[in-house]
Amino acid sequence: MREQFGIRLTNSIAHFGRLCVGIDPSASSLKQWNLTDSAGGAREYSLRLIEAAAGHASVIKPQSAYFERFGYKGIEVLTEICLIAKESELLVLLDAKRGDIGSTNMAYADAYLRTSSPIPVDALTVTPYTGVEALMPLIETALEHGSGLFVLVRTSNPEGQSIQIAKTQSGIQVSQQILREISEFNKGLSCGSIGCVFGATIDPRDYDLANLNAYILSPGIGTQGATVEDLKSRFKFFGNQMLPTASRSITRVGPNILELKQAISQLNSICTEVFLE
Repeated sequence: MREQFGIRLTNSIAHFGRLCVGIDPSASSLKQWNLTDSAGGAREYSLRLIEAAAGHASVIKPQSAYFERFGYKGIEVLTEICLIAKESELLVLLDAKRGDIGSTNMAYADAYLRTSSPIPVDALTVTPYTGVEALMPLIETALEHGSGLFVLVRTSNPEGQSIQIAKTQSGIQVSQQILREISEFNKGLSCGSIGCVFGATIDPRDYDLANLNAYILSPGIGTQGATVEDLKSRFKFFGNQMLPTASRSITRVGPNILELKQAISQLNSICTEVFLE
């Protein structure tokens, strides 16, 4: 059995810094790099980012949808780049936002979270809006196999607010209730493996993030409007828990690998040091 994901991520951050590099081979991103909008183009795009990130970041975050759109060839590429990233000492966080009920969630767990899974990732984003209890097959498999989950709590997109800030019958926000429920799985651990997704553009002051005892994946730096200074001012009390992620703010300097490496290294240093002050 491999070590728990929360511990592995903590060790990786200590060696390689705090940044998570998103890999999003959209049609526009591939065009920007003069690559074909194909599985082959997505592969080349991903390999360049992995080479640039290796040794200069802790985590890569492939967005599954951008590979799935190419059918089975895209899934083959996704599987390949996950393996290559692991060989490069990068943790792989698959951004797939899976989440259903019962046996379906068990099937997702089998696909991604076991050490023998066909698509070998270290962690997976999941959506809890069929109920946190429905995520139990994913949670149990992750904890058994040293994998991690990042559960959507608050997202940066404005469309999500009507659900996420709605109140339950007891008067608590839905997102706050989700956060409290997932925090239970990390109690008593030095660093838990059931983290959350909390957008960098959202004010966290009314949330129990300090009690999560796991990592907070925080998208939104760069193109979505948040700066590293925003991250520091909003999340200064949760610095050790933060896993900031960026994609387009890095890839816009590509496709030259040296320039990508410099951009990743610079942003990683900023994201790492800003929480050490």
